[in-house]
Amino acid sequence: MASRIEFDVKDDHIAVLTLNRPEAMNAMSKELLNELNELVRKINADQSIRCTIITGSNDKAFCAGADLKERKGMTEEQVVDAVHYIGSTVTNIETMKMPVIAAINGAAFGGGLELALACDIRIAAEHAKLGLTEASLAIIPGAGGTQRLPRLIGLGQAKRLIFTAKPVTASEAVNLGLVEQITSSGELLQEAMATARSIIKNGPVALRQAKTAINQGLQTDIVTGLSIEHLCYKETVSTDDRLEGLHAFKEKRKPVYQGK
Repeated sequence: MASRIEFDVKDDHIAVLTLNRPEAMNAMSKELLNELNELVRKINADQSIRCTIITGSNDKAFCAGADLKERKGMTEEQVVDAVHYIGSTVTNIETMKMPVIAAINGAAFGGGLELALACDIRIAAEHAKLGLTEASLAIIPGAGGTQRLPRLIGLGQAKRLIFTAKPVTASEAVNLGLVEQITSSGELLQEAMATARSIIKNGPVALRQAKTAINQGLQTDIVTGLSIEHLCYKETVSTDDRLEGLHAFKEKRKPVYQGK
C-alpha cells in the first residue's frame, strides 16, 4: 500500500513531512494518522533533526480535516474516539522537541487548521483558505481548535471564526495573526526551507528550551512563567554548544553546534 505521508530529510537537519492523499484533500484517515504518529516518534528520536516542516501534496489542500467518508459508517462512540485520536496526534506535533513549521499549500479546514495551529510557525500560500468550519456540520472543533485559536489570535476573532464557520483568505489570516507569513504558491516550500535554515543555524538545545519556555509559560501567570524561563535557561548553560557559541563569536566565525 502506498504511503500516505512522504518523508524526507533536507540539509541533514530538516525533516519534511508531506501529507499525500490528494484524492481526499489530504484528509486525516486513521491510516494517515497512524503514519503521522510513527514519523513524529521517529523524528523526535533523531538527534540530528533540528526543525520539521509539515505540508501537503499539490496546491489544492494542506489538509481538509477529518476523513468524513471514513466517518460515515462509524457509531457515535467511534466518532468520539476518532476525534480524540486526531486531537492526540495534533498534541504530539505541538510537543515535538524542535520547532515545527506548517507550510500551508492550500485549504486548511477543521482538523487541518487544528494541525497547523499546533505548529510553531505557519507560512501560507497566497491562495490558501483557512477555517474551523465544524459548526456548519453541527459540531465544534474537537482537536484543539477552541483552545489554540483564541490563544493565537485573541478571544473575539477566534469566536467570530468558529461561530460563523467561514474560512478566511491567506491575506486575512496574516492580518489576524493566524499565519506569520504568506508567499506565492511556487515559492512556499522554498520560504519554509529558508526559515528552517535560519532556525537550524542556532543551538539545538537552546531551540528546544526556548520552545518549552514559551509553550509552558503561556499556560500560566507571568511569575510562574519567568520561573519556567529561568529553569530552561539553566539547561543551556552547561552545554558544549554555549561554549562553542562564545568561541565562534570571539574567533569571528560561524558556530558549529552539536546539540550537546
